Amino acid sequence: MEDRRLEIDSISKRYGDVVALRAMTFDVRAGELFGFVGSNGAGKTTTMRIALGVLSSDSGAVRWDGRPITLETRRHIGYMPEERGLYPKMKVGEQLTYLARLHGMSVSDARKSVVDWTERLGVAARRDDEVQKLSLGNQQRVQLAAALVHNPSILVLDEPFSGLDPVAVDVMSQVLREKADEGVPVVFSSHQLDLVERLCDRVGIVRSGQMVAKGTVPELRSGGAVRLLVDAPEAPAGWADALPGVTVLGHENGVTELELSDGADDQTVLKAALATGPVREFARRQPSLTELFRNVVTQEAA
Repeated sequence: MEDRRLEIDSISKRYGDVVALRAMTFDVRAGELFGFVGSNGAGKTTTMRIALGVLSSDSGAVRWDGRPITLETRRHIGYMPEERGLYPKMKVGEQLTYLARLHGMSVSDARKSVVDWTERLGVAARRDDEVQKLSLGNQQRVQLAAALVHNPSILVLDEPFSGLDPVAVDVMSQVLREKADEGVPVVFSSHQLDLVERLCDRVGIVRSGQMVAKGTVPELRSGGAVRLLVDAPEAPAGWADALPGVTVLGHENGVTELELSDGADDQTVLKAALATGPVREFARRQPSLTELFRNVVTQEAA
């Protein structure tokens, strides 16, 4: 597989006194699913629009395969906006064919691709319906078909799973995984962090227009604070309060969750727990992506 990648290199964007992006930097590699997560207003959509050329950056660069993005490159990007980007009174099949033609496909290739993708995404029976007559979930499926119909080399998707039922989420997840397996770099934003954790090869967490954490989910989880789960049924509340470098996160029915600061000794914790009586479980616990996200985005920006 060629080492082709989409690079976002130190892009910044300001709207008057509002700084939307601060030297945003990351890359999405060929064959990779990259999850782009952050609170509302963190800069995800602005970044995607700059990558597409819809907005211009104040500084920095966007590159594909080591070269600046051009109009020709953008013809090979599949983009799915968070807001509906379809013509509501146009029929599904006609609209998808039109969009495929805009990206340079022949009439016959466009029509075949429309049939293939509407069947794959479960909206083949709605090809002759106007978009506005579809449910929100089916509109979302058609929106994804619009991003895929021209066989793009890059996929940039803004909240693609929004409004989908679990079956549609599974279908879309499988489609994105297959496109990545074909060598397509796929970047998508989502607030469904459990889905991001399960699906993505790497994740970037954005806060206040900056990339503040980036890596595989195991890398991000291992970089968090050490947590311990201690099941000591006879331990009274407060048994760990005075231990050095230990923060008690919760205590219920003999089970205590602790967080250790750098240098804190887990064996000291174990001895203290055993001093209260039997210990049925003593285990390290890694934070979920949701917990990491909550910790990162609530920290004060440096």
